[in-house]
Amino acid sequence: MSQMVAGALDRDVAPARVGIVRGWLLMVAGLVVMMAAIGGATRLTGSGLSITEWEVVKGVIPPLGPTEWSAVFEKYKQIPQYARVNPGMTLAEFKTIYWWEWGHRAFGRALGLAFAGPALWFWLSGLISNRLAARLAGVLAIGGLQAFVGWFMVQSGLVDRVSVSPVRLAMHLTLAVVVLGLLLWLALGLDRKERQAASTPLAGGALLLVALTLVQIVLGAFVAGLKAGYTYNTWPLMDGRLIPNGLATLSPWYLNLAENVTAVQFNHRMAAYLLLAAAIWHVMRARRLAPGTHVAATAHHLVAAVALQAALGVWTLLAGVPIALGLAHQLGALAVAALAVRHLDAARRG
Repeated sequence: MSQMVAGALDRDVAPARVGIVRGWLLMVAGLVVMMAAIGGATRLTGSGLSITEWEVVKGVIPPLGPTEWSAVFEKYKQIPQYARVNPGMTLAEFKTIYWWEWGHRAFGRALGLAFAGPALWFWLSGLISNRLAARLAGVLAIGGLQAFVGWFMVQSGLVDRVSVSPVRLAMHLTLAVVVLGLLLWLALGLDRKERQAASTPLAGGALLLVALTLVQIVLGAFVAGLKAGYTYNTWPLMDGRLIPNGLATLSPWYLNLAENVTAVQFNHRMAAYLLLAAAIWHVMRARRLAPGTHVAATAHHLVAAVALQAALGVWTLLAGVPIALGLAHQLGALAVAALAVRHLDAARRG
């Protein structure tokens, strides 16, 4: 019956049920943020390669006794990270990094169930339209792809490297941000018959800020993958120069974008300046074109978040990337992405 009402109003959810579905979508979005936080901690503690196999069902159960623990530890000893980074690691030390990676994977499984189960129930019970159900299925598919890319990323560190590929890390994080953005976009749009076309003067700028934020997150993933934040721990100069030497030492040239420590940190810095400048320019336009409106308010929230994230990035760099600051900086990026999506939604409402 609810589905019939929703269809009659050209809505994806009946007005009386919007709060329930929106609350669930926002809860799942919060779980995505928690998942990213656990993933960030797993990376910063060097734990991501501790489990060398991907067992979708069997992997739910961790080692239960000394024999099983010895078996998984022996598998870890076969990869380059153990030989080059952690030679002589004890079983007790291995358990610490193992639990981080196992927890990351276990939380991912729980997140998938927290999304797929209610989505199916909402659809079968008629609380949401077929159109929204199809969009939710698309989000679920992207989430499944993100999980697969996670294993694809881990594989890159099991043979010739002591850490994962920066490109694959960027793919893994980018898909997580896309899932977060889509969840927020769907949650914000539940109370309208149709989403307006991007016809307001501020909508184009808002979309640009979303794109720049995503690019900056990708560049940040390259920095994280190469541990480039542990170098050039000065600001605003790098090695005493605004434009450092060594930006194009690799061939072919495009390898410098993800494999050159100097280049990836420089690119991340420059993109941060560009994003902050664009956010300031945009908020000035919002103050002029839509003073006192919700659109202007969300523009102010976004520029404040971008400025705080930039300051946090500088602090993290100067401090040598301690785990707490590194994790806070990653979560700050997700906050900026969420506020950028919220502002785009406001700009498209008019």
